[in-house]
Amino acid sequence: MEIIPAIDLKSGLCVRLYQGDYDRETVYSDDPVSVANRWQREGAIRLHVVDLDGAATGDQANLAVIEAMASRLSIPLQVGGGIRDLEAAERLLDMGVHRVVLGTAAVLDPGLLEELCSTRGGDHVVVAVDARDGQVAIRGWTEGTSVKASQLPEEAKSNSRR
Repeated sequence: MEIIPAIDLKSGLCVRLYQGDYDRETVYSDDPVSVANRWQREGAIRLHVVDLDGAATGDQANLAVIEAMASRLSIPLQVGGGIRDLEAAERLLDMGVHRVVLGTAAVLDPGLLEELCSTRGGDHVVVAVDARDGQVAIRGWTEGTSVKASQLPEEAKSNSRR
């Protein structure tokens, strides 16, 4: 079993949202790189980072922080939030992120999943299934879909093998 600590970024800060509500956040650090280093020192073997700004808007707003983490940590990072096209995924992978996490794109653009798995390998791609009431939620939990949460993993698996 692998336990992966997570850092949620919003406006360059480490935050927690109350039940995914962007208007109800708690800031717990203004130094995400320091928090990431602490997780590494405490024995984490991987770190999960979510760009909440990117998840909601599709525009990755925390790239500088993510790049600083990638350059200063020896453990691999997996990053999600706002990765909606090949350019965004490639940018993260090229800056040293080990795995990109697709949520919205896995639902709306399955071809991106196929292309990334083909060009970078499936070890560098994770599909996130954010669900509310059994249905997949997208765009940082701000929109619902008609896709069943139980259906997405099989569809993603199928798309990654094409």
